[in-house]
Amino acid sequence: MTTVDASAELSIPWHSSTLRVVLLSTLLAPFSVALISPGLPVFRDAFGTTDTGASLLLAAILVPGIFLSPVLGLLTDRLGRRRVLVSSLVGWSLAGGLIVLRPSFPVVLALRLVQGAALAGIGVTTITLLGDVFEDVQRNEVLGLNTAVLSAGATAFPLVGGALVTVSWNAPFAMYLLGIPVALFALRVLEEPLGERESRSLVYLRRVVSALSAREAVMLYGSAFVIDSLLFGAVFTGLPFLLAGTYGLSPVLIGLVVAIGEVASTIAATQNGRLARHLSDYGIIAVGFVATAAGLVGAGLAPTPLLIALATLGFGAGWGLALPSIDAGISNLVPTQFRAGALSLRGSASFAGRAAGPIAFAALAVGSGYRVLLLLAGVVALVSALVLFLLMR
Repeated sequence: MTTVDASAELSIPWHSSTLRVVLLSTLLAPFSVALISPGLPVFRDAFGTTDTGASLLLAAILVPGIFLSPVLGLLTDRLGRRRVLVSSLVGWSLAGGLIVLRPSFPVVLALRLVQGAALAGIGVTTITLLGDVFEDVQRNEVLGLNTAVLSAGATAFPLVGGALVTVSWNAPFAMYLLGIPVALFALRVLEEPLGERESRSLVYLRRVVSALSAREAVMLYGSAFVIDSLLFGAVFTGLPFLLAGTYGLSPVLIGLVVAIGEVASTIAATQNGRLARHLSDYGIIAVGFVATAAGLVGAGLAPTPLLIALATLGFGAGWGLALPSIDAGISNLVPTQFRAGALSLRGSASFAGRAAGPIAFAALAVGSGYRVLLLLAGVVALVSALVLFLLMR
């Protein structure tokens, strides 16, 4: 498979079978959290657990990626992107679909852990495929589009999940079966990118680590951890409990508030390629943290659900700006044969943030309340932006 010429006119290569498979796979990913998030108060009551216990439904699907992403990155480089992606889609779909059968809470958590392992495989292979096939500013274009699709799913699926959970607590999980036709489509049309592959685990991992300097690793992997912990802790966990507990909002209305922020994320992500012509990837990430800080502080101070919804535009835009540039920055710094490994380490950092965020927010809110946590999260985002600006000098 040939790589797109960077001198060609920038446009979205919709004819690419790789891009179509990646976008369809990416569209499924928000099912993992965004589809479930608005129903957290319902799940809490259905299983007779606490806010922290209900947050485990989000954490369980995210924890495996912390540890398995590097392993899956190694397998992706050794066995091929196509094989790992198709297997991951099937596993993710079947494990989620089984929850429709109303198993006990421990079994649900176990199935979510299985889904999490498969989700890590989907994340590593999709981003790696885009890094393989596209380069330079066009890589930013397609990575931005990929994040926009991710955000678009996160915009729609809270509404879908909020509506389905009012029918029955297990109804949202039927949506996971949509992964099967996507897996069949990938099996049929996806071409395996050509390139050198590494075969020795220890040598491979050592070379992946050495491909990035310590400074670059702190900036890129640290940013991934922080931005995802803030998004999943504040938006997908803190806001649903705040809106339900303080204002008595229904799951559908909670889903609507969450969706508004994701609209901003979708729009911001589509502009990454344009911004990359004028700013470095690190500069775009720093701007994303500033927008995130403004949104979190605004949500913490907002006195009404409407103003909270407007504040979500800030951290939605921040996440949409930062994520494509984190992936582009890593892809630009490592050779093809180590790209899946380097991006898998980004996956570990992101999954660590996504798993820690929900548990930390739910646990700390017992003593401080969700509003105080939103304000503190805004401070963390602002400090992260300042650190990036200092490291860029």
